[in-house]
Amino acid sequence: MLPMGSFPVRLRKGKVVVVMGATGTGKSRLAIDLAVHFGGEVVNSDKMQLYDGLDVVTNKVTDEETRGIPHHLLGGIPPDADFTASDFRRAAGRAIGSIAQRGQLPVVAGGSNSYIEELIEGGGRECRSRYEWCFLWVDVRPKELHRFVGERVDRMVQRGLVEEVRRVFDPEADYGRGIRKAIGVPEMDRYLRAEKEGADEGTKASLLELAIEEIKTNTRKLTCRQLQKINRLRALPGWGVHRVDATEVFRRGGEEADRSWDELVSRPSIEIVGEFLSQEEKVEEREEGREEVVYFVAGSCGKAGKSALTKETVVRTGAAAGAAAKLASNVAVGATV
Repeated sequence: MLPMGSFPVRLRKGKVVVVMGATGTGKSRLAIDLAVHFGGEVVNSDKMQLYDGLDVVTNKVTDEETRGIPHHLLGGIPPDADFTASDFRRAAGRAIGSIAQRGQLPVVAGGSNSYIEELIEGGGRECRSRYEWCFLWVDVRPKELHRFVGERVDRMVQRGLVEEVRRVFDPEADYGRGIRKAIGVPEMDRYLRAEKEGADEGTKASLLELAIEEIKTNTRKLTCRQLQKINRLRALPGWGVHRVDATEVFRRGGEEADRSWDELVSRPSIEIVGEFLSQEEKVEEREEGREEVVYFVAGSCGKAGKSALTKETVVRTGAAAGAAAKLASNVAVGATV
């Protein structure tokens, strides 16, 4: 029985899953696995995959690989645009809101950790306060990952990387702007200039080999920077990043690798997210006519019984019931699965 003049304010937060990891670790694959299992949609957070074009260079997922899962912010930005982290926060926030309002689970996935940090911590922490977050980190030991990304570059060359970069080559282009910042584009500059100037076959072959090796080296360096960034982010208050070790998957091949992926990466991640989604917020009663604070228990994702009240989970309501109801309507997003 509620006291006279009181009413329950049920402001239910939406829930979002973030899949992090260095390039080549299988983030997109896991994000799609989770979206298929829980009924979700993927929001791309790879800063180069936001741009139109260079699908091979930026390693965009193919239509077949998406398995019918809608992907947001995968392309759509003009190649020469200057798309900032703040631009991403606003665009991703809109995409997440749209997905959640349709009762689907937003799954943010990509290797641009500075963009993920901006989404969570930037803009006055609006997105952070509006949703509960579950962070998964797909990790692969450097030795295995570096071997894999080298092999992946070779496969990208076979799939048409050189031809793709040749089509957008411009001797006057700015490699510090837009999609031309992507690894695989600046490294091809000397080779493509030599080709344009009519160099002999031996010179071109040598320059192409050097360009491919430079792409591999720079990709490996990128994975190291990404891992450093993830380790910094996972130390921040309230992130609670779950590490999923995919190393053994990369040590195997063929069907054995697929079985290992299901057993060591996909299944444990589904269990973590399932527990996260099953947690509910704590709802407090409040008296009409008084300004109160509504606290939500923003459960530590995947750790039942470990939830704690935090500053990020405070939402203020107005004095009147009507105002409270309006706020509830604005905040409630409710990803149902």
